[in-house]
Amino acid sequence: MKNQFKIQSRNLLGSKFKIERNRFNPARPIWNLKFWILNTLFLCLLSFSSLSAQDFKREYRKAKELYNEEDYSKAMDAFKALMIYDRNNPYPEYACFYYALSAQQLGFTTLAKEMFMQTRKIYSNWDQVDEVNYWLVKINLDQLEYFQAWQLAREIKNQELKPEISILKANALLKVTDVETLKMLLEENPHDEQISFALAKAIGSEREMEDSTLLDSLAAEFNWEAKDFISNDALRPVFKDQYRIALMLPLSTSTLDAGPGKKKSQPVLDLYQGMKLAADSLANEGIVLQLLAYDTDHDPDSIKKLLKEKELKSVDLIVGPLFPEDTKPIQEFSELNKINLVANPLSNNTDFLGENPFALLYQPSYATLGEKSAEKFAPTLANKNCFVFYGEKPTDSVMAFNFIRTATNLGLKIVYTREIIGESSGEILETLATPTEFDEWKNPLQFKLKRDSIGSIFVASDNPLIYTKVINSMETRGDSVLVIGQENWLEDNSIDLSKFEKIKVAFAAPNFPFVADKPYFRFRNKFLQAHGTLPSAYAQRGYEFIMVMGQAFKNFGVHFQEGLMTSKVSGVLTSGYQMLPTHDNGIVPFISFQKGRLEAINKP
Repeated sequence: MKNQFKIQSRNLLGSKFKIERNRFNPARPIWNLKFWILNTLFLCLLSFSSLSAQDFKREYRKAKELYNEEDYSKAMDAFKALMIYDRNNPYPEYACFYYALSAQQLGFTTLAKEMFMQTRKIYSNWDQVDEVNYWLVKINLDQLEYFQAWQLAREIKNQELKPEISILKANALLKVTDVETLKMLLEENPHDEQISFALAKAIGSEREMEDSTLLDSLAAEFNWEAKDFISNDALRPVFKDQYRIALMLPLSTSTLDAGPGKKKSQPVLDLYQGMKLAADSLANEGIVLQLLAYDTDHDPDSIKKLLKEKELKSVDLIVGPLFPEDTKPIQEFSELNKINLVANPLSNNTDFLGENPFALLYQPSYATLGEKSAEKFAPTLANKNCFVFYGEKPTDSVMAFNFIRTATNLGLKIVYTREIIGESSGEILETLATPTEFDEWKNPLQFKLKRDSIGSIFVASDNPLIYTKVINSMETRGDSVLVIGQENWLEDNSIDLSKFEKIKVAFAAPNFPFVADKPYFRFRNKFLQAHGTLPSAYAQRGYEFIMVMGQAFKNFGVHFQEGLMTSKVSGVLTSGYQMLPTHDNGIVPFISFQKGRLEAINKP
């Protein structure tokens, strides 16, 4: 007879319901609530009624109608009357169950949980007890009582309920990220695939990866790939006998001629030659790097075709393609396959990073150049007044803003800032070098901007129209203002280098080689022997880049980012590399001319 009343209740979770005041107080102490439930059930079981089976059937239908109409408060009263033990009453188990469900729908979770527990205990042989256990599993999971939930779930025999239970457990485990809790839960439920999966994810998200052995064990048990669980912030060190580097460079080999003259792609060829020489040098130290050169030809279609090569998925570092417009497909490939990427080892532009956690800048970013310039000079300048000039490129604004922000925090007074656009560079001379007094030989004695009224000028630009005007203005003034600029100014052959010493210019120079040191002489001689010519600046930078990357692989393995954030890798020709959280180089040395030679102001 009971089978005709088979419960169909789980789909009511999402339905709307009315909350009405009644005599049940969900805030009542649990021990008092348990006493009330036990007392109610005890009295019901001892009660005798003169109602007939038809009367019970009619009352049960009324109670179900109230429940279906979502009038849960009245439904609770109606089902309570049907909890009594009577030989004519076939509904006490159902009444207890729906009474608990009504309480759950009203938000009286504690009352519902206790009623379900008592129903489970008193009617342990009821053929619908799996339904009771289902709701107890759900309530326990909602209350983060994972151990009780799993124990109850194991008792459910109804196979139709298994998928729903699995979904409940999976959703609950999404909220559990504590490794130790999951370990204990797995200990209570050995070989549980859902718990094992959640534990593997939790271990993979740890920065220190202390449980990597356990992760490997879980992956082996369920035939998973352990690397799929390792988050971008928690990549384990993997050391190899040989590391493979894909050089995806615009070599333009199809247009090369056999003549001795310089080629159109000569800077890229020089960069590549320096990289090869570094790989040979590292091999002598036991660091084996296999360089795989690919010609992108600065062509998007060629790049997409190259990315289909199977061997690229097994490389440990991709270098290139040098141009921002070519970078997107390589960024996506790098992130998808968890491969380190340095899209342009010569650039300071963070656009080469994108949103890829495996990408890094080998150079300091423009923001870092601004910050480090302020950190270096703001504390040492006696005169705290500072001018800032910057160009119209977005990167100039970034450098200037970060200098201003950091310098202000360190006590400098930014008394003047000016963006120089187009042909407005003449305003620099007007601002800095407009004379107001002259001597008898018509040499300026005083200027609109008084002599020694400022201590420094920061120039955030590599535009010659800007920095040459600043230099010429300072030469005219002849006072003691420090000019802070960038190392690429030194490549401008139109400026007499002696001016840089005369007017006191300091350069941020992350690529400055210590040319007087033995490592530079060894590099120069090796390159000369190999190629019959002295190395260019591009060859030097390619050499140093691979030398530093080789040391990074040796010290920290394939996924070297974590190590580079905590430990510096010394350079051979330069000051080396230490990665900031912004994934660029935080080491920025400064140089100036001393007695006709460029010398390091600070050697990190």
